[in-house]
Amino acid sequence: MRIALDAMGGDHAPGEIVHGAVEATVKPHGTITRVLLVGDEQAIHAELSKYPQANMSRLQIVHAPENINMDESPAAAVRKKKQCSINICMDLIKKGEADAMVSAGNSGAVAAAAVFALGRIPGVIRPAIAAALPTRRRDRPMLLLDAGANMDCSEDWIAQFAVMGAAYSKAVLKQQDPVVGLLSIGTEDGKGNEVTKKAFPLLQKQNFRFRGNIEGHDLFMGETDVAVCDGFVGNVVLKTSESVAHALGFLMKKEFFMDPVRMFGALLLRGALQSVKKHMDPEIYGGAPLLGVPGAVIISHGSSSYRAVYHALVAAAAAASNNLTDEIASRIAAMDLSKPE
Repeated sequence: MRIALDAMGGDHAPGEIVHGAVEATVKPHGTITRVLLVGDEQAIHAELSKYPQANMSRLQIVHAPENINMDESPAAAVRKKKQCSINICMDLIKKGEADAMVSAGNSGAVAAAAVFALGRIPGVIRPAIAAALPTRRRDRPMLLLDAGANMDCSEDWIAQFAVMGAAYSKAVLKQQDPVVGLLSIGTEDGKGNEVTKKAFPLLQKQNFRFRGNIEGHDLFMGETDVAVCDGFVGNVVLKTSESVAHALGFLMKKEFFMDPVRMFGALLLRGALQSVKKHMDPEIYGGAPLLGVPGAVIISHGSSSYRAVYHALVAAAAAASNNLTDEIASRIAAMDLSKPE
């Protein structure tokens, strides 16, 4: 798989981005054959010079003279900056010169550029960002969508998010019969705002296992594979979850170092603590796929480290190699969006 990587996107670009690409070239991963580093050629060369171990036969630089900043208006910047790194990544997919793309840059700009350049999968109303989150079960991550692409949604959109999420969960995350839940304020059928109330009967009619409404405390239990909501709620849930994880890590370190006895206990628990940290580490999921466009597009966190970039490249290769576009297209075509009388 040839992966186009936005080398200029993210808080730590191009340093961490290039480092992640180098990791992908030196670690054995058969599906990634080439990483195309898209961005300022001189800056990328300067970063690559720091890694003599880089496998240059699997790296290629594609110059992009422009870049979109995090604070720019997404759609306007994509239209204005034709030669920005995000647009060029999308063009590489469109031309068949790349099989997927990864960016830790402006997520709104990535979504807009994907729709402008690639269009939508037939039948898809709105693409959605799907974020994979760890749960109590190591073999069962949960997919949350929409995680920020669409702030205000209709019930039809939410039903399509569920169908696309179930397709990704099965094809890429290898959950054979994904369980879908509708994020609400109570598990009873009639709970929620007007949109969730209207979405509920639509979700009941689709060809997947729908468990009904779920609440916030259900998300990490490992009993739901796909949780659907509008992008406003999804983005708040995602960022709150990340903040809680960081706060817990900080508090644990602070408490362990308060006295020698606790420090000794921490040493005894070191293996278990490292195992828990690895399981709960969001960087192992790399990034969130933009579902609904005909191509594998992975949006990474703006503060992604090289580890997160590496795992995002792996996720992009997995999405591109599982015929996800065809799977989503067939499921969308079979949807029943008729409203109950």
